[in-house]
Amino acid sequence: MDGKVLEDIYQEKLEERIIGYLSEKHGVDYQSAMNMYYNSKLAEKIHEGKYGVQYLDYKVLGDILEETEPELIQAGGQSK
Repeated sequence: MDGKVLEDIYQEKLEERIIGYLSEKHGVDYQSAMNMYYNSKLAEKIHEGKYGVQYLDYKVLGDILEETEPELIQAGGQSK
């Protein structure tokens, strides 16, 4: 397995953990938490590997999303 495949697997698992964390923390269903995450600028940064942000702990990343994009949390993940 090459490094790109491993990185993709790591990223996928990270996204699953972030979404699960958002769902549990905010008492929303998994679909709403997915919307919160995938409509965020943070998801874009993680996907692009910007600034090494993808190597932070999933709880830290969930909290960063909550702090930097509170409108997504308040809207329950609905698109802006």
